[in-house]
Amino acid sequence: MQQRMMWMIGLLVVGGATAAWLLTLGAGEQSVASTPSSQGSGSEFAAERSQDPAQAVAGFDKNRAFEYLKQICDLGPRVSGTPGFHRMVDLLEAHFTQLGLQVERQKFMAKQRSRPRPIEMTNLIARYKPEAQRRVIICAHYDTRPIADQEPNERDWYKPFIGANDGASGPAFMMEFAKLLPQLKLEVGVDFVLFDGEEYIFWNVNHPSGPDEYFFGSKHFAQVYEAARKAGSTQVYFEAVLLDMIVGKNPIFRYEGYSWLQAGPLAQKLWKIAAEVKAPAFQPQFGHSVLDDHLALLQAGIPTVNIVPASSQHRMDGFLDYPHWHRLSDIPANCDPDGFDQVARVLAVWLQRAR
Repeated sequence: MQQRMMWMIGLLVVGGATAAWLLTLGAGEQSVASTPSSQGSGSEFAAERSQDPAQAVAGFDKNRAFEYLKQICDLGPRVSGTPGFHRMVDLLEAHFTQLGLQVERQKFMAKQRSRPRPIEMTNLIARYKPEAQRRVIICAHYDTRPIADQEPNERDWYKPFIGANDGASGPAFMMEFAKLLPQLKLEVGVDFVLFDGEEYIFWNVNHPSGPDEYFFGSKHFAQVYEAARKAGSTQVYFEAVLLDMIVGKNPIFRYEGYSWLQAGPLAQKLWKIAAEVKAPAFQPQFGHSVLDDHLALLQAGIPTVNIVPASSQHRMDGFLDYPHWHRLSDIPANCDPDGFDQVARVLAVWLQRAR
């Protein structure tokens, strides 16, 4: 995941004067000047609340999901194009296929500015109810960064970086959550999408072509989707959730800036469900804006919310509430399966209410 600062001036009013964003000049953040307005308080939402959310996730085992995370980490670093990455793809494809999902390897070529040659990258898509025309996406990246560039000592950057939370948590969650889907009453199709090339970044400050590029996989996925829609495809993604680093210890998930600005109704829906199912990690506060894979989906017209440990927008000492981000210490011992459980409870209810 990357933070990049955006300089903007102005006031965006969302839902009236009580829900306004003050977009400030600054490196990597958009600050928020108010709390979001409430929506969906009518009879339809009341009927939804009458459902028993506890039953939605009865079959989800957070500890088994955590074992999947360890299994992925045991493969070692999983940098795009490396043997470790390909072993992970094989493992995940076999797992989803065994569960009866329709699995596709979406392959494409990508050329990083700082690398001499392009490489083949692979997005992995596992479809549940592939015949459904209305679909939602649960997505994450599953590659690991080639360098641990948040280590204070640059000599440590090039040591093996395992990416337990930042890389393995997304696919591990999907491996377990996919087992739950047959137990849910769904009226929509679900696509698990794992993006390659989100972290394919090398140290190249002095490279003449400019900085390295992020988000190869999500950009390619969005382009393929847009082309299919233009060609007449009737399958449509009407909502999506991006998972990034969801198993830090004592996680806090705030409204991420771009998610709120461009998919605010979905963000409100998810955080209201979180309150309903008593998932305290979801705090109805505004956090930093984070450049991540959801941007490509938003640009393609898919309302997408990033569930990420974005720190409070009032904090200036860091934009993420995960101290092991891009460090060698991002290992299973510094993660906790409780994040899996809370996210699963929220997404299970969200999926059952999707129409």
